[in-house]
Amino acid sequence: MIDLTRAAEVAGHVPDPEIPAVTIADLGILRGVVAEGDVAVVKLSPTYSGCPAVLAIELAVEAALRDAGIPARIERVMEPAWTTDWITEEGRDKLWAFGIAPPVAGGKATLFAAPEVNCPRCGSEATERVSEFGSTPCKAHYRCKGCGEPFDYFKCI
Repeated sequence: MIDLTRAAEVAGHVPDPEIPAVTIADLGILRGVVAEGDVAVVKLSPTYSGCPAVLAIELAVEAALRDAGIPARIERVMEPAWTTDWITEEGRDKLWAFGIAPPVAGGKATLFAAPEVNCPRCGSEATERVSEFGSTPCKAHYRCKGCGEPFDYFKCI
């Protein structure tokens, strides 16, 4: 019999390969774990359909469960589409502490509009977007006019 609570805990502790300060549970991409016979089926949603980290995440979850002695299969869930609203408060706090400005809860994605973003280093509201795309496509690159530091902003999706 599969211990689904343990399987979800093990899967949920897998770090995001692009932002290792947060787990897949923090990001809200772990949609659930169900039993299919003697196998735990882990349901994951990519942050967007073209996310280059999706396969790495799936393999890391599968390996973590295998290492924990839990037979598992990964199921990619595309609907409903993942949204930044699914990032947990703990995940938002971890992003901030890591130096990435988290998306505004309930924020709207706007193509090429630069949202007002506080600097995660000093908290200043005096920031400017440098580039629509940062270190990954889901982030924009900003600069703080207060402390002068560059930082990423996790865009609303």
